[in-house]
Amino acid sequence: MSGRTTSWRAVVVVGTVVLSAGCGSAGTPQASYVFKPDHSPVKVDTPQLRAEKAAAGIENCPRSRPPSRAAVAGARTMPRITLPCLGGGRSVDLAGLTGTPTVVNFWAQSCGPCRAESPILQRVHEAARGRLRVIGVDWEDSQPGMAIAFARQLGLTYPQVADPEAATRKPLGIAGLPVSVFLDSSGRIVHANYGAVTSAGALTALVSRYLHVDVRMPER
Repeated sequence: MSGRTTSWRAVVVVGTVVLSAGCGSAGTPQASYVFKPDHSPVKVDTPQLRAEKAAAGIENCPRSRPPSRAAVAGARTMPRITLPCLGGGRSVDLAGLTGTPTVVNFWAQSCGPCRAESPILQRVHEAARGRLRVIGVDWEDSQPGMAIAFARQLGLTYPQVADPEAATRKPLGIAGLPVSVFLDSSGRIVHANYGAVTSAGALTALVSRYLHVDVRMPER
């Protein structure tokens, strides 16, 4: 999938999929979805996966707290979708990613462009620690062990959640991978990037423009 960017304020059509945020007219998220581990054949939290996650050095998933109606009135926000932390840990309500500007990256271990993009996200995550949050979403993946192995092989340590049932497909209009959604500190969607970011410079430029966080990358 070729890289392109667009403001989430516009409605973008790719094929028959309308790429718009899953929120109501007042900007507050619609009815919630919560992943039910007992009802899914995909197990994202087992003793083995916890051990593999620890060995990979993947960070714990952040706490989430949905914003108030007043904070997001009239704005696009993430849907009320609660996903499990990949390899164990606290679950994350996507609508509750507030407090810190955030890049939410949807990926899969079977996605070639994701393999090229993920190390770039890791570099920016390390350079902007504390000022910018990067979170991965292992999307529609039936092999969470392979996803953790993917992260370990590439040295990815930023937090990862799992969406094995692709619950975000319809509310976020995901038609292909990778996709990165940019959230300001109040949880508003301010930008979306479709396709892989090809350099750290390109990613930091997007972060600066849309999240107003200047990230200085160390020389390599």
